[in-house]
Amino acid sequence: MNMPPSIRAMCQDCGAPVMDHAQGCPDCGSPRIVTHPELATLTIAHVDCDAFYAAVEIRDNPALADGPVIVGGSVRGVVTSACYKARAFGVRSAMPMGRARALCPDAVIVKPDGRKYAKAGKQVRGLMEQTTPAVEPVSIDEAFLDLSGTQRAHNATPAQTLARLAARIADQVGITVSVGLSYNKSLAKIASDFNKPKGFVVIGRDDAQDFLNPKPVRIIWGVGPAQERRLHAAGLRTVGDIAARSPEDMRELFGGMGTKLAHLARGEDNRQVNTARHQAKSASSSTTFGSDHADFETLKSLLWGQCETLARRLKRADLGGRSITLILKSSNFKVQTRSKTIPDPTQLAEVIFQAVLPKLLEAADGTKFRLIGVRVSDMVPGDDCDPPTPFDPSAARRAQIERTMDDVRAKLGTRAISKGLNLPGRTPYSDAELE
Repeated sequence: MNMPPSIRAMCQDCGAPVMDHAQGCPDCGSPRIVTHPELATLTIAHVDCDAFYAAVEIRDNPALADGPVIVGGSVRGVVTSACYKARAFGVRSAMPMGRARALCPDAVIVKPDGRKYAKAGKQVRGLMEQTTPAVEPVSIDEAFLDLSGTQRAHNATPAQTLARLAARIADQVGITVSVGLSYNKSLAKIASDFNKPKGFVVIGRDDAQDFLNPKPVRIIWGVGPAQERRLHAAGLRTVGDIAARSPEDMRELFGGMGTKLAHLARGEDNRQVNTARHQAKSASSSTTFGSDHADFETLKSLLWGQCETLARRLKRADLGGRSITLILKSSNFKVQTRSKTIPDPTQLAEVIFQAVLPKLLEAADGTKFRLIGVRVSDMVPGDDCDPPTPFDPSAARRAQIERTMDDVRAKLGTRAISKGLNLPGRTPYSDAELE
């Protein structure tokens, strides 16, 4: 199975070297052949799960496979994920659910299941780490891998090893991934976005500029809608337009970001794959209501539910924080945030709730709200949270009661036990995330 440097083609499905790609794979018969002059020498990869949340739902319910699937909340929520059949209708992540339903009225709507996705993501991450110790997670469903020095361990080139990794993920996790292979992180990330799903795209040193030049500026890592508009206003619409400008000119136009863009547009990126464990900078939980609410008591109860959801997530991640932020979105989509910094970092629902409750009282002036949420930032490890204090001797007991309730819910479900504050029960749609 070794691939000498002179071999320029391999089977995407099994990694076998291929001498005549027109004949398909000699080992497994697959017609999917990857060819590139630098295939045997490139080592930096970006591996991205295809439509991750939707793929997990289809895996667990194969009856969904034949039609469009959207993962998301209520009509007033947003799209969490959409399968490629739904994307063909224009459905995209973060799109309002009402818009997604209008674009794709025949789609099956599935409510998000965070625990199921976390389990699948952990399985994928474990297979990556078995492949190389140099794994840099980007999110739950994507990561950079550096396969330098792994040839002897796997008896294969990095490209072959990546093909085998993709096959193992499909076999053991039941979802597919797309692979981008190049000589730096920026190009590997760009490559993985092409030919999805089940893509395997290679960008080498000799063809990087030709690959990049005609592409729109938005493919550059870090260019969002606002930056794209600024680039267009300066007459820069393609990556080649940027590459034609000197770093000095770009810096004069866009400051430090301009210098970065000039280098990325030339395929230059000296960042290493960072194996240090990623610690979330913030954690949040929010709910979009089925109808607008202005009543303080109703908002208070809904806020308590989000504090409980967020606290459970913090405990599972073994994290906490000392900056607590109330998030409100009014019926006209105006977002307001109100923050409070507490003396000691926390991961407890009650402490989070008490920190932002006065902020809610200030905001509840009759304004109708369509969303309420809470965010914890200024993060620290869980061991540094909620230290005993002589000023509140009952705090330790309350913390123990809350953690006991979490254990009961983990075994019997979130409805199994609740505090009096959570009278309305579960909220109509919840979205919790670590960033």
